[in-house]
Amino acid sequence: MGVLMLLTRAASLQFLRICFHLVYVHTFRGPHWCEYCANFMWGLIAQGVKCADCGLNVHKQCSKMVPNDCKPDLKHVKKVYSCDLTTLVKAHITKRPMVVDMCIREIESRGLNSEGLYRVSGFSDLIEDVKMAFDRDGEKADISVNVYEDINIITGALKLYFRDLPIPLITYDAYPKFIESAKIMDPDEQLETLHEALKLLPPAHCETLRYLMAHLKRVTLHEKENLMNAENLGIVFGPTLMRSPELDAMAALNDIRYQRLVVELLIKNEDILF
Repeated sequence: MGVLMLLTRAASLQFLRICFHLVYVHTFRGPHWCEYCANFMWGLIAQGVKCADCGLNVHKQCSKMVPNDCKPDLKHVKKVYSCDLTTLVKAHITKRPMVVDMCIREIESRGLNSEGLYRVSGFSDLIEDVKMAFDRDGEKADISVNVYEDINIITGALKLYFRDLPIPLITYDAYPKFIESAKIMDPDEQLETLHEALKLLPPAHCETLRYLMAHLKRVTLHEKENLMNAENLGIVFGPTLMRSPELDAMAALNDIRYQRLVVELLIKNEDILF
């Protein structure tokens, strides 16, 4: 695991712990006043912090006291990929990220019988094209068969979206509870623990996970054609949806089998858990 990934993960955890405003140190041009305390921001550089989502400008010390009421503004949300999931849905006023809805609709309309669906990789350059199309055009991105004939390009773009999330779909805070559920042997207790783990997810994360699991359940209904059962999909999506908060690479590696099992359980029990 690279140093950059560890730092990114640590930063994500710090963001979750402090507040819902995604603030960063900012140098303001011209005179600026703090939007929290209304006092002048002194200095020539790094006078305060700015929220990347809603544009809030405050002193660094004031950022710890502002209410958790960030309302993301579309003009501050510059991309779809690598954007915090809750930020994206609030800015676009949707239940789920549009990239998830659009990719799943496309996959279900023409790809459910495709052998090795989600397991077979699409051409990486074309997947990157889809990513850039969503970042540039949002819900107007064209991912139809006329542009991307290979359905593996669309499945690859969907998996990449989840991998690129700064805070995983199954968040760092909820991660230990999900892993705990996978280690339980009693089926009833296991489902109860999974249900408790789902309650720890932010609303947008839980709704997106519900929608994705319902889709993957439908994928398994075509197992005879696509050869993808819940176990196979768990292998693909376990490390895609979950990232260990542990900075110890060996501990994270040991969790991979439980990540697979968590997703497998979510798919198989989708109608009960959600």
